[in-house]
Amino acid sequence: MSLFRRKAEMPSPENALPGRPERPFTVAERHLVLGTPLEGPVPDGHEVALFGLGCFWGAEEIYWQLPGVWSTSVGYAGGITPNPTYEEVCSGRTGHTEAVRVVYDPARVSYADLVKTFFTVHDPTQGMRQGNDIGTQYRSAIYYTTPEQAEVAEQLRTAYGKAIADRGYGEITTEIAPAPTYYLAEDGHQQYLAKNPHGYRCHANTGVPFPA
Repeated sequence: MSLFRRKAEMPSPENALPGRPERPFTVAERHLVLGTPLEGPVPDGHEVALFGLGCFWGAEEIYWQLPGVWSTSVGYAGGITPNPTYEEVCSGRTGHTEAVRVVYDPARVSYADLVKTFFTVHDPTQGMRQGNDIGTQYRSAIYYTTPEQAEVAEQLRTAYGKAIADRGYGEITTEIAPAPTYYLAEDGHQQYLAKNPHGYRCHANTGVPFPA
């Protein structure tokens, strides 16, 4: 239990791993499913959303299937350690959560719809965990890239909080904050479930639909 407790507590800057100035691995240039770049300039008219909702394998699969999503990738965000590795993030000593970066066309899918998907495909009340996955890297987070995204995220968190409270759930623990530096995860994690169709999926959702 003491190990789980340590992994479920955010590290201080003094206790965080030092990281490194550059990414210690290479990543494929293009999305395995969508064929679009994982990095590089965002196309004109498109926007970026960044979410943490538990294990990023299943979360990315959900988002790359949404019409209007141009590209997705998985990585680490919200922590202290620069250019971390997966093993370092899992140690609980980087402060990062597993994140999904979504590049989307707002003319085809609204940010509100992306946030509604976020709330309904995981359990935003579990704190530093999702189901049996325990640790700071599994915490629920919305990192906004524009003031408009921040406003929408706050409004929808309040609306969904009321809906799940009526079903007996506790308070939403989702953190909403400006988008921090996003570090791509290793190539094996990118589009993991396209490479491993029978791989692990954690969708510890509440089963409560988003209110109309």
